[in-house]
Amino acid sequence: MSKIACIDLFCGAGGLTHGFVLEGIPVVAGIDMDPACRFPYEANNDQAKFVERDISQVSADELNELFGDADLKILAGCAPCQPFSTYAQRYELDGKDGKWGLLYHFARLAEQTSPDVITMENVPTVAKHVVFHDFVDTLKRLGYKVWFDVVDSSKYGVPQMRRRMVLLASKYGEIKMIEPTHPKPSTVRQAIGRLRPLQAGEAAPRDRLHASSSLSEKNLKRIRASKPGGTWRDWPDHLVADCHRVESGRTYPGVYGRMEWDKPAPTMTTQCYGFGNGRFGHPEQDRAISLREAAILQSFPRDYAFVPDDGEVSFTALGRLIGNAVPVDLGRAIAKSIDAHLSSVVDR
Repeated sequence: MSKIACIDLFCGAGGLTHGFVLEGIPVVAGIDMDPACRFPYEANNDQAKFVERDISQVSADELNELFGDADLKILAGCAPCQPFSTYAQRYELDGKDGKWGLLYHFARLAEQTSPDVITMENVPTVAKHVVFHDFVDTLKRLGYKVWFDVVDSSKYGVPQMRRRMVLLASKYGEIKMIEPTHPKPSTVRQAIGRLRPLQAGEAAPRDRLHASSSLSEKNLKRIRASKPGGTWRDWPDHLVADCHRVESGRTYPGVYGRMEWDKPAPTMTTQCYGFGNGRFGHPEQDRAISLREAAILQSFPRDYAFVPDDGEVSFTALGRLIGNAVPVDLGRAIAKSIDAHLSSVVDR
């Protein structure tokens, strides 16, 4: 039987790795330069080693040592998406420095280690950038069959409207994403409807991650005036923020919004714990969603540990880990796609 090993570049808190592990694809290591990722990555993924390294400093020899004697090697990764996001369009489209260069280092390691399968996940707008097409061209030059498309995560069980670019490449021929597993998307109610009620600023006694940020008196009045799925335009005039009165602010109606129970959540961001940062108000309770609720909406298991028992629960730090993560169920769908492909082309 063939021995499979996967390495997860830019692994973060382990969303993609955990999806692979749940689908039975062994992940031997995750690499990320953020030390805050170590605890959640290793605490929830027993066999995977966390390597705290800048990807630009990682060598092919290091990866090959981690792959060990595997017969089938998978190289996965989600390069930080900030340079490719809608909010970063003011940056150069062809830059090769800083975070732009990370995708070039991904390509370098792919070329030097020659894995059997490669997968990458990123924001849809990555396809507008030269670096992405250089990445694809490199893989094709190396003989890989490459598939990529924008995938709606809600069609694969993630209770969230999160559209992502997914790339799959194989040495063994055509590879593609499996068909959607959830034609009817999961909803906010299904995901977090049974969690303990909270007030703004409160944390649940048995789950410190089920904690909601505090609200000012004015924002408390605003959320009480907000309707699920509504906008700040529903508020009485004296609650409308000055920035929304100007022309530039009128195009962001979802800010200070409540989610709707029977629809998927909006895209989780690194600031999804803040009522004023998007449509992150709880559908019913007068507060923003908790860190645990955000993690569940990213399809992390209910008991996924993000900090040690005696560790600090920082909204900023944990919001970053949760918002930047690959949703676990999207990771599972990618793993299923790879497994189906390998089963059809390799004697395992």
